[in-house]
Amino acid sequence: MSGKVPMTVRGAEALQAELQDLKSVQRPRVVEAIAEARAHGDLKENAEYHAAREQQSFIEGRIKDIDGKLSNAQVIDVTTMPANGRVIFGTTIDLEEEESGEEVTYQIVGEDEADIKAGQISLNSPIARALIGKSEGDVVSVDVPGGTRTFEILEVKYI
Repeated sequence: MSGKVPMTVRGAEALQAELQDLKSVQRPRVVEAIAEARAHGDLKENAEYHAAREQQSFIEGRIKDIDGKLSNAQVIDVTTMPANGRVIFGTTIDLEEEESGEEVTYQIVGEDEADIKAGQISLNSPIARALIGKSEGDVVSVDVPGGTRTFEILEVKYI
């Protein structure tokens, strides 16, 4: 990874919590499982040992992955930004789709934090790219895989 990757405060906290769990709970548990499996004797045919080693490999890889993400993260606290009604990284936006009248709420977050079911869209998604820099009251057309959708920005929240 090169350069800083934007991340919300909540996203950074979630990664920190996962990292803490992996290092202080998961890693010691799997080390104990490996030691116990070794005590059973022949390692070649010991399924418990191989499963524990595989789990250890996964945990160590995830720790390395999270460390890398956090070291390259530029944590942005949107609550410290001037609330001028413009859409920026981290803001929560209430939108109304022009055609259906359906209202949706999205928060623009980093790539690793995106969860469409929770209303969190990636900074690199077509909708987020179209919204960035716009203001409350603007109408935005977005090319999405299903065609073009038009939204009106109802409210921009810095929460």
